[in-house]
Amino acid sequence: MSKADYVYTVLLEEIRTGRIPGGTALRAGEVAKRLGVSVTPVREALRRLEKDRLISYEAHHGATVVDLGDEALAEYYGVRAVVEGLGARLAAGRITPAELAELRELHVAMAEDAAQGRHDRLGEQSRRFHLRIVDIGGPAFLGEHARSVRNSFPVPAEASLWLDETQVKAQLEAHQGILTALEAGDAETAERIMIDHVRRAGEFRQHH
Repeated sequence: MSKADYVYTVLLEEIRTGRIPGGTALRAGEVAKRLGVSVTPVREALRRLEKDRLISYEAHHGATVVDLGDEALAEYYGVRAVVEGLGARLAAGRITPAELAELRELHVAMAEDAAQGRHDRLGEQSRRFHLRIVDIGGPAFLGEHARSVRNSFPVPAEASLWLDETQVKAQLEAHQGILTALEAGDAETAERIMIDHVRRAGEFRQHH
């Protein structure tokens, strides 16, 4: 990994998880000092983040993390629902027993963590669950597209619906429903449950 790749990866994760909130100014010199690199790879990483539309450049302000509002939030979950729903539909027609077992193993781990109150782990595990399904359904480019969509909008850790007791049960039930549909090769049901599941996450986020 090049130094620019390293800086880009760190900043992307910090923006994606809301550790660097919208409206924050990113000074190349400060970032370079914090990450122990020169200013050059930082500038390259910032250009990539600008291309991703995660930061913008303003006169006299430099690089600033884009502050996305409610309309962007609705659009984000809408696009995710379509892309991940299509991924589930396609996966139902091509998933192998080994891939299904891998998803079930992840689902069981999530259920165990939920039962033990380890809710802070569930958000990242859910991300892996969703993206694995899309990778199975659309290995050519759909998986990469799904990642790009997810990286385009920050989800602060404290905004995760997986921290809400009442949401956890319903979300795990949705995952179980998707697994059952995938095992049965039921593309229509897999897509319908996934779309509804993602939309519900969006509705929760809009009200919290």
